Amino acid sequence: MKTKVAIIDPLGAHGSSHHFYLFGQLDGLKNNNVDIRLYTNRETKNPDIKGVKFYQSFGDLFSSKVKMLGGLRYISRSIHSVLHARFSGVEVFHFHIFYTNILVLINLCFVKLLFGKVTLTVHDVTSFADSSNSSFVSKLVYKIADLILTHNEFSKEEIINIDPSLKDRIHIVPHGNYTPFINIQKDKKQSREYLELPAEKTILLFFGMIKKVKGLEILLKSLRKVIDSNPDTILLIAGKPWENEFKIYQQIIDENNLSENVILHTKFIPHEDVEYYYSASDLVVLPYKKIYQSGVLMMTLSYGKPALVSDLPPLKEVITDNENGFLFSSEDVSDLARRLNQILGDKDNLERVRVNGNILINTRFDWDEIGRLTKEAYQTL
Repeated sequence: MKTKVAIIDPLGAHGSSHHFYLFGQLDGLKNNNVDIRLYTNRETKNPDIKGVKFYQSFGDLFSSKVKMLGGLRYISRSIHSVLHARFSGVEVFHFHIFYTNILVLINLCFVKLLFGKVTLTVHDVTSFADSSNSSFVSKLVYKIADLILTHNEFSKEEIINIDPSLKDRIHIVPHGNYTPFINIQKDKKQSREYLELPAEKTILLFFGMIKKVKGLEILLKSLRKVIDSNPDTILLIAGKPWENEFKIYQQIIDENNLSENVILHTKFIPHEDVEYYYSASDLVVLPYKKIYQSGVLMMTLSYGKPALVSDLPPLKEVITDNENGFLFSSEDVSDLARRLNQILGDKDNLERVRVNGNILINTRFDWDEIGRLTKEAYQTL
């Protein structure tokens, strides 16, 4: 008899590429003979995966500007989704966690009241792993879970360090690739024309929401030494500032006379334009200071682009230096400049590493393999 699973995910396609992750997960589980269904919002379009049940039960969840009204909608539509799934014979309820709060806790408690099994995929462990800031609610959310999935060993250990009793409930299931859901634009010249970028320059790409933990200031501070050795280098910054002002980065640009070598697209990048940014770039740089997993890294490799990343443990679980990507010492401006000059000075090696990265993302991080690992984890319940 097939395992019946419901993914309850209010977020879906709201302001991110998370829905691609969901679609890959659905497809991988279906291909591993799991009876799978998704409950999400109306912004998320039906992927039309044969054999997968799809419900937009959360409707226009994010349309209200009133926080209390949004919370009430979240609770009522969560209850509706869980009840519908439970009375359809579902026993396993799978949630994706980027944060914890009272609304998430209510969801999980309702599943337990109906004698369902709770599975969590933990994307970011920050609120749980920082014991000084961990709230009672955060700890209770993880205690309630019957099964916890993390993307890497680092995240697993972070959770165990806070609560060793959870060790046997945690399984590692990697973040999958985006290959089935993206259009890989191969014409670099056309992409640069579309984005109005210089045709003949070497373009480094910093992509995604500009958060303090992503270390953009480290990349900017390293850029002067890179330009001195490689004057045709351009840094393209594409993404919207999040909970910080861009002026702190603009100050670095001004102080180091970088304005002619930095192009700013500091805005939300619509899904239909993303392919052009990756196609236009020669190297994607992720100078992160803290991370639990990186959708940007998986997107980079899925688009067939090489990546230079900080040597943080979660990133090192994906990238092997000078084999399928490049590493530099986290938060070390001088080392980042050194590695960039080294990489840009050997274009043949850059191409070799790019090809290896593309092979890696389409084998180890294939959704059928991830579906198999997830099914094995369900079977422990």
